[in-house]
Amino acid sequence: MELLFWLLLALLIYIYFGYPTLVAWMAEFKPRPVAKAEITPKVSVLIAAFNEADHIEETVRNKLAQDYPNESLEVIVISDGSDDGTDEIVQQISNEDARVKLLVQSPRAGKTSALNMAVPEASGELIVFSDANSVYRHDAIRKLAANFADPEVGYVTGQMIYGNPESSMTADGCSAYMKYENALRRWETGIGSVVGVDGGIDCMRKALYQEMNADQLPDFVQPLKVVAQEHRVVYEADALLGEDALDDSGREYRMRVRVGLRALWGMWDMRALFDTSNNALFSWQLFSHKLLRYLAFIPQALLLLVHLPLSVQGGFFGFTFILHLAFYGLALIGHLRPGGGALVSIPYYFTLINVASAHAFLRFVKGEKVVLWKPRVG
Repeated sequence: MELLFWLLLALLIYIYFGYPTLVAWMAEFKPRPVAKAEITPKVSVLIAAFNEADHIEETVRNKLAQDYPNESLEVIVISDGSDDGTDEIVQQISNEDARVKLLVQSPRAGKTSALNMAVPEASGELIVFSDANSVYRHDAIRKLAANFADPEVGYVTGQMIYGNPESSMTADGCSAYMKYENALRRWETGIGSVVGVDGGIDCMRKALYQEMNADQLPDFVQPLKVVAQEHRVVYEADALLGEDALDDSGREYRMRVRVGLRALWGMWDMRALFDTSNNALFSWQLFSHKLLRYLAFIPQALLLLVHLPLSVQGGFFGFTFILHLAFYGLALIGHLRPGGGALVSIPYYFTLINVASAHAFLRFVKGEKVVLWKPRVG
């Protein structure tokens, strides 16, 4: 029983601390830098929108105001069956600025289908994927484009922050989870490719885009398709996106379940990347960063079950079991009283993510898939 306890604990330490430490070490001693340069190729910004009348005008005008040559920038909004006035708002902007184009997907078929429809209409060498409520810092697209001076780079993801992306202080508003993920993306870029991207501020070479199934998560599967084509997926920390954080745990939970379910299907669809004979380094990254992370709820649950009978011995195991229960107790406090400090918010968010992963896994086992959802609702 004690051996099982230490094995489970070692696995969890590897998932959350061991893997990042190894990647950081590799990035330090065997770096693979990106050869950036100031370039301005033609860029097409794609925005899939469903009933985004409250946000779409600000988002589109934000892209039009980017510090990027006017003649090298276009914005394509794909309205996915919107019926709240989104189409009319975009059409009005298009009447004012020829760089804006409205495409209508009817009947509603989901974001992935919308992107599949829009890419052939895009005239840019590079495609930028933006959410309908994403506000970029004025130089974000220029920062993304600079990475494509390196011919090995096929996909670039930026950094999401909560708040105003023009403020130099807003990076401090990132959650502890986002800071952890962004640090890992920096290190993964240093050794080759990142495994996870943001989705709201991503850019890729149009020539590498491959059509996806309607149920596939575009900001997970498309980067994997780029890696499969032997190009790098990298992180650009200076390309900033500002979004509002989800303001209640229910919506955050539903979003995490949806993303987790689609990511599990994405790994299943792209399972050839786990073949170490093709790209052993990325196979290890995908296994460690994504598969083990989404399945981490299993060793967590088993560790709690194993810890309980060991705690009867008292001593070390009795003391650590109290700490173990205290961690989940703090998570419960964070659920009942949102808005607390890091002492409760970190255990709460950690637990929420893993419970959502367990829920997603059960839906995956049952064969469920997600194509449509309501933005910011889940």
